[in-house]
Amino acid sequence: MLVCDLPGYAPAQRPVRAHPQLTLREFETHFQDFVFEVYHQRPHSETHVPPQQRWEAGGFLPQMPASLEHLDLLLLTVAKPRKIHRDGLRFLGQRYMDPTLAAYVGESVILRYDPRDVAEVRVFYHDRFLCRAICQELAGATIPLRDILRARHRHRRDLRQTLRDRAQVVESLLAAHRGQPSRTALAPAESSTADAAMPSPLLSSRLKRYYNE
Repeated sequence: MLVCDLPGYAPAQRPVRAHPQLTLREFETHFQDFVFEVYHQRPHSETHVPPQQRWEAGGFLPQMPASLEHLDLLLLTVAKPRKIHRDGLRFLGQRYMDPTLAAYVGESVILRYDPRDVAEVRVFYHDRFLCRAICQELAGATIPLRDILRARHRHRRDLRQTLRDRAQVVESLLAAHRGQPSRTALAPAESSTADAAMPSPLLSSRLKRYYNE
């Protein structure tokens, strides 16, 4: 009912309708407008009454949780176990702090959070709400979980490339120290010939880095 009118919709065995251009945040705005302004105001196919009107006229009282913290237990379904350290909670490479945590150092707790905003997490101890822990580095900003994961993957990729570059430098220095030409300095043809004729520890195992071996 909603996505068929949005750009990028791809019906079965038909071309994509318009160019996909919506971000996740823009789609969320469209979805909220659709639910409140269209779906709840249009007569339902079974009851023939708009859902909003039926809700207000039926006299139905839902069973609501006793507090907003209990509501978090129902809505924030993403939960992670953590242990409280002296410097707070560590989660996603960040540190979360709250004065209440000082009395629970060493205890195991459950973190519940909204993946769309990980600047703060809710801390539960023995299924009871304890506090809201804040990350000072992210405070005042809405940081989605996907942005943090993307940054961590990019950092790991850059780190692996740095390690590969340094390993090549070490091999070149060791080869020069032994009076052997560097593997990177050899021409392609010469490199393949040298590799076949010179069974040195450097070529047989990349783990041996010491001259005395």
